Amino acid sequence: MSLVVTTPEEAWIPAARQLAVRLGLPFLAWAETADCLVLALRPERLELVARSRGRGEPVYVEFSTAIATARRQEGLKQDLARAVGLKGGWRPSVLDATPGLGRDGFVLAALGCRVTFVERSPVIHALLADGLKRAHGHGVPESERLALIQDEATNHLNNHSESQRPDVIYLDPMHPERTKAALVKKEMRLLRQVVGEDGDADGLVRAALRVARLRVVVKRPRLAVPLDARVADAVIEGRSVRYDLYFTAELPKGAPRAGDEGVLPPSSTFVTTPLSAASTSFPLPR
Repeated sequence: MSLVVTTPEEAWIPAARQLAVRLGLPFLAWAETADCLVLALRPERLELVARSRGRGEPVYVEFSTAIATARRQEGLKQDLARAVGLKGGWRPSVLDATPGLGRDGFVLAALGCRVTFVERSPVIHALLADGLKRAHGHGVPESERLALIQDEATNHLNNHSESQRPDVIYLDPMHPERTKAALVKKEMRLLRQVVGEDGDADGLVRAALRVARLRVVVKRPRLAVPLDARVADAVIEGRSVRYDLYFTAELPKGAPRAGDEGVLPPSSTFVTTPLSAASTSFPLPR
């Protein structure tokens, strides 16, 4: 299914055409997109929609105060917070090298971390930029702790200066496709059509281990093999996903360690077998 840029609003056609040029995608009038995967520019937001299924469920980025409040109320006991190492008043800097729709990064920002998204896909980057722009416009304070860079993550990490190294690098690569398509969320199927498979995930974790000051956190399906066949230093396991933790330096006092409640040593059930674009900002057209 081809991806095109469009808008249902006649007044927004010039802006949609400009966006199409920046993304290197064709522009089609709304009436001509009945069988297309579309990046639709609407007055309220930018969204990804498969119009071959009628209106379709839109996929978009949402950084709202309500979401931030709900996740903040869950506190530091949620698995993501423990995986990244939030404890007491300690808030590490985080580089999210596979942000997707930015949900995990926004949760970390809501909990007090400064998070940098590095996204290689121009389309996903545009969705994130739109979400950030709307959050800033609505005065969502957590959005002030988010930064966005368009770059290929491995290239970005390989060119990182010593002074810019983040405390934590967070990786949530596109999960292996399940055999039963119904088990895969609709939005994940749309994102997979845009970004494809993360075939370079093993190389990305190696680059992350060279750069992270304190740890690399890899989010995986609970039963998936570890990236790069690396046994984790510790594992935080949930119902459907787990977080593999790789420590790159001595942890600061008070940070969670293997042996703390809910932080497990690496599981022996995993079978391990051997196995550039410059950073730029990308504002949406006004």
